[in-house]
Amino acid sequence: MVALDITKTSLALAVSGGYVIVIGLVSFFLKEKLFIAETLLSTLAGIIFGPISLGWFNPNSWSADPSYLTLQVARIIIAIQVLFTGISLPKAYLRKNWISLTTLLGPIMTTAWFITSLLVWAMIPGLTFLEALVIGACVTPTDPVLANAICKGRFAEMHVPVHVREIIVAEAGANDGLGYPFLYIPLYLILIHERSHPWHTVGGAVLEWFYNIVLYEIVLSCIIGAIIGYVARKVLRFSEERHLIDHESFLAFGIALTFFTLGVVGILGSDDILCCFVVGNSFTWDDWFRVETEDHAFQDVIDQLLNSAIFLYIGAILPWAQFSEFNLTPWRLVVLGILVMICRRLPWVLALSHFIPTLPTWRESLFAGFFGPIGVGALFYTQVALEELPDDGTRQHLRNVLYPVNLFLIFTSIVVHGITIPVGKGFQRARTITRNTGSRAPSTNEVSRLPPPVPLGGIRSQPVTPPRSGTPMSTRTPTMTPGPSMVRFGTLDGRASSEVGRGDEPESAH
Repeated sequence: MVALDITKTSLALAVSGGYVIVIGLVSFFLKEKLFIAETLLSTLAGIIFGPISLGWFNPNSWSADPSYLTLQVARIIIAIQVLFTGISLPKAYLRKNWISLTTLLGPIMTTAWFITSLLVWAMIPGLTFLEALVIGACVTPTDPVLANAICKGRFAEMHVPVHVREIIVAEAGANDGLGYPFLYIPLYLILIHERSHPWHTVGGAVLEWFYNIVLYEIVLSCIIGAIIGYVARKVLRFSEERHLIDHESFLAFGIALTFFTLGVVGILGSDDILCCFVVGNSFTWDDWFRVETEDHAFQDVIDQLLNSAIFLYIGAILPWAQFSEFNLTPWRLVVLGILVMICRRLPWVLALSHFIPTLPTWRESLFAGFFGPIGVGALFYTQVALEELPDDGTRQHLRNVLYPVNLFLIFTSIVVHGITIPVGKGFQRARTITRNTGSRAPSTNEVSRLPPPVPLGGIRSQPVTPPRSGTPMSTRTPTMTPGPSMVRFGTLDGRASSEVGRGDEPESAH
């Protein structure tokens, strides 16, 4: 008798591959007809197949250190997405839209950090405000994976202008790398109380933050990214013009550049996520690579596979039991999630919309302000914070609640941003059906609101030609043609569509 060899690897591959196949068979109907986000479906599938339900897909059992595995998986996914985001932006996009991006990445991102931290401090018992700042920093960056999912598809192409989609994905790509300054300033202020820390003053912590994070992590990574992207662009152009590179290698150049950047900048200990975004922008600064590859679906295929994989992973690792532990209660988390969705970003984008030239109307500001999702970036920064926090028991409560609170906020964002479009479309269709069924013909007791009579002036009769032999004159019908003065009633502003003449009384036919 043949024995089954059910290993964790084989089971995980079967579940993930089977999910992609099944969803792929109905993907057009789900995404283009029902407008259901693929990220939401993948997360729900992860919950169903994960340890909380069927137990077929359990990433926590794949490694002796699940936190390190999650950190590296999130790091690779984000790096690929932000570099692809940089490549997808038009020519010299950062230079042309620097005012809008500065507003979004400066005052709006800072305000979102403080507001989220205040909400966490108010809703999660036992935290100091400094500890709440750590949690708030993790969920401050918007997510490039979810942003790409929102800004693609038939709904986005029909209803969201191109410049709005571009600013959303550009902000998501940039601020994922800019999350380090927000995370490390409270971490350094916490770590100054450790005995092994070289600085024991606030001034020393700020100095270390400025040197290690602002200069070495942010500035250096931008310089390295600009150099790598520029050199890669020139080398690839040289190779392509001399027919040294084949088509497949040309398409795969972007993802290979991602891994190279991750490795080099990771070895240097700088901000590899931000560096990947800068590499993507520098690499396609002249728009050549983007134009050459826009007719190929290679990046779209990679995006789809990454979205399915990472959100299947997130759905499986949601810590359901911890949502009721460490002084946490489900109702507190639900209220916190709702407040964060409303207050974290939307009011401040609307308030500062005058300083965001890329969003000239309040509707566009409303859309961009609402769709600032929390996703893989928050998962990445959560793992970074857990690695940096002391494990000697001095900050044990923060370590206990950091992971479940942030994972719940990620799940809330996935659900809210995943159902907003289909619910909105369903509500719109319901209103249309209600209006159609509610309309009825007027009764005999009601006054029929007919359009006012239109004078028939300007309609001239064609002269009647003599009848051919055998055709009586009385059977000839004069042909009416429009006169010189015409009025068009189009469909704009609800007016009836018709054309009538306007002028003097009609001439009598002879």
